[in-house]
Amino acid sequence: MKTSVSVISTTNAPGAIGPYSQGYAFGDLVITSGQIPVDPATGAIPEGIAAQADQSCKNVGAILEAAGVSFESVVKTTCFLADMGDFAAFNEVYAKYFTSKPARSCVAVKELPKGVLCEIEAIAVK
Repeated sequence: MKTSVSVISTTNAPGAIGPYSQGYAFGDLVITSGQIPVDPATGAIPEGIAAQADQSCKNVGAILEAAGVSFESVVKTTCFLADMGDFAAFNEVYAKYFTSKPARSCVAVKELPKGVLCEIEAIAVK
C-alpha cells in the first residue's frame, strides 16, 4: 500500500523563497523546511537573535499547525546559527517552544538567507 504524501502550505508562515515547499506530510511524519525569521504578514525581519529565534519558532509552529500537529509532536530539529556566540540566547527562546526537548542538531553556518541570524527545521510525528 502506498503512503499518501501531501504538501503543507499556510499563509501563517513565510512562503518559500526558492523551489521548495514549506513542508510535507508523509504517513505519520511531518517535515518542515527550514524557517527563517521573516514575519509572514509584513515580510519584516526582527532585530537581534532573541526576536529572530522567536519568529523562526512561530513560523515552524504555523507549519506544524497547518499539518495538524504541535510543538509537542516534534521529535527532531535542526537549527542553524550565523554565530555560535548566539547559542545561549537562542536556546533561551527555543526552550519556550520546544518544551518536549526533541532530539536536536545545532550548527553554525557561514551565512543564512537574507542575512538572518538563525533558521530552524523540524520533524514531527502525527
